[in-house]
Amino acid sequence: MGFGYYMVKEIIREIGNKSREFYEFVLPPVDMVLQNDNLIVKIDMPGFNKKDIKLKIHGHILSINAKREEDDDGTYVWRQRPRIIDKKIRLPIHMKHDEELFMSAKYNDGVLVLTIPANTGKNITIE
Repeated sequence: MGFGYYMVKEIIREIGNKSREFYEFVLPPVDMVLQNDNLIVKIDMPGFNKKDIKLKIHGHILSINAKREEDDDGTYVWRQRPRIIDKKIRLPIHMKHDEELFMSAKYNDGVLVLTIPANTGKNITIE
């Protein structure tokens, strides 16, 4: 019984690790909407602190980097929420590198909302 229990526990742990790795690759979910002359990007990132999220636009690529601290409040049976997000998303708008235009990013209730003018570049500060 002890060996069987150990094997089942190890298999569940390994499946959980692979599942979390998959979700870290796929997540976060992103919605993009063209609205007037702006691209509105909504990114679901629950559980992250605003200060731990880094955004950058270079060319047509939006880079999202975030890391969440481990919460060691017990023994997990199953864990899928990502601790690290490192995602690059191709934006559907033309970017100009020589102009620096106003961009805004707001993080509220686990949802990051970016408003990006059609022509932009550089780093983004989150409010």
